[in-house]
Amino acid sequence: MAAAVPSCSEAPQYDLVIRHGNIYDGTGQAPITGDVAVVGDSIVAVGVVSGKGRTEVDATGMAVSPGFINMLSWATESLIEDGRSLSDIRQGVTLEVMGEGTSMGPLSDTLKADMLAKQGAIRYPITWRTLREYQDSLVAKGISTNIASFVGATTVRINHVGWDNREPTPSELAAMQAEVRQAMEDGALGVGSSLIYTPAFFAKTPELIALMQAAAPYGGMYISHLRSEGARFEQAVEELIAIAEASGARAEIYHIKAAGEGNWSKMDRVLDRIDSARAKGLDITADMYPYTAGATGLDAAMPPWVQEGGYAAWAKRLQDPAIRARVAQEMRTPTDQWESLLLAAGSPERVLLSGFKNDTLKHYTGMTLAAVAKQRGTTPEETAMDLVVQDGSRVGTIYFIISEDNLVKAMKRPWVSFGSDAQSMAPEGVFLGSSPHPRAYGTFARVLGRYVREQKVLSLEEAIRRMTSLPAGNLHIARRGQLKPGYLADIVVFDPQTIGDHATFEEPHQLATGVRDVFVNGTAVLRDGEHTGAKPGRVVLGPGVIPPEKSGRQKWTFLVH
Repeated sequence: MAAAVPSCSEAPQYDLVIRHGNIYDGTGQAPITGDVAVVGDSIVAVGVVSGKGRTEVDATGMAVSPGFINMLSWATESLIEDGRSLSDIRQGVTLEVMGEGTSMGPLSDTLKADMLAKQGAIRYPITWRTLREYQDSLVAKGISTNIASFVGATTVRINHVGWDNREPTPSELAAMQAEVRQAMEDGALGVGSSLIYTPAFFAKTPELIALMQAAAPYGGMYISHLRSEGARFEQAVEELIAIAEASGARAEIYHIKAAGEGNWSKMDRVLDRIDSARAKGLDITADMYPYTAGATGLDAAMPPWVQEGGYAAWAKRLQDPAIRARVAQEMRTPTDQWESLLLAAGSPERVLLSGFKNDTLKHYTGMTLAAVAKQRGTTPEETAMDLVVQDGSRVGTIYFIISEDNLVKAMKRPWVSFGSDAQSMAPEGVFLGSSPHPRAYGTFARVLGRYVREQKVLSLEEAIRRMTSLPAGNLHIARRGQLKPGYLADIVVFDPQTIGDHATFEEPHQLATGVRDVFVNGTAVLRDGEHTGAKPGRVVLGPGVIPPEKSGRQKWTFLVH
């Protein structure tokens, strides 16, 4: 048994003691064998603990580490549906970091209506306006993981500029900066962008610098899905570095990769360029997922101009024969003017359709674009356009675009952390209606199983550092990411010899194994591999948060670091 109750004659001094584990403290140091004691939500002792706990957990032969931080989570809607966060909890994730380009607030009336219209299988009322109100509503509902978020540059842009291809006016830009400042005071981590998608594609560098100049005084980070991971990969990295230099902010690259075989040779130069920037004092970092395919939508296969104005305008254009002919030609033509993941994949055979909104199209789920085109008797380009129109969405899509060698090269850099770039779901209910990228179920377990135990790309202590203290430090969040007295008790107990991922592209809804126990803020969420049903997750605040007594605003319910 993993737990034992102390005898009645021994008054417990602690709420929880994890005994005899191999303790990886998150700093990258070699493990020690010992105990971890918890009172309430916090760690109070690490090492040899003589006092008793109300709950005692025997971790002999197991690794004991801080909870893992998912640097790129899309659990924004899945946690509304199922607060257990099962696919991530089963991997040891205790903090979901959101906000790649779009965030769940702040919301104008127009953007709120658009979000409601775009809802798919997961449907919910939008009762909030600000990002913080969304986060507090999740905590009030009950979630098993902690949450944190960047404010989305795209979200702020839509609120004031809409989906148009133009620069903001001076007054619009000032209003956008004001929204960023408010979000930072409410606890946002910084500003997140995603620049291959419309309308983010229309934002020029000075606009992004201006947003970061609003966030940087609060300690905010700039984090970005680069403007290009392909033909202009190196130039896109230079843009991120320029934004960091001009604003004085830290900056991180989302899911660093060179997309498409013709661009794989650029990876070495990009990694060296980041090393050079860091050597000069710039705080540039990156995160990644350990797979050779990315996942997004069919919008990433079409030129941005046809998508201007939002989905309705895009779908209307795709029904015009002249426009369709032009779009099809541009989808087939290599260019450095926009990012085509269809071309990066090299073939429609390497493009999987993973998620549909329209029930009549769901039988295509898990098929390649090439197979669907053949079945429908249309070209891949025509098929993609038709599916976007018929589905009422951009259609979830997986593109095989990444080199395994490059993946390992990036993983070896000491400034690279990890993110799933996926929802946190469960192999049941509404989630079974899609065929997600296996990273939703396997990212962290895959690193620890395939790349640590089997391939020895990283040592176990270094991999744990990349999942814990490195992202916590990069985000400037307090009291998380280490096993240390005074830190909050986000703790994982797992077996390094068995931890592994099982999700595949063919059968993605398979939970990882090897994580035995997970504690979030001192509460057991996973015990002996089974979810307890507990939902002790909190909002994790960024470095710029202003307490309500200083801001004059109404007191928050969940002001917890």
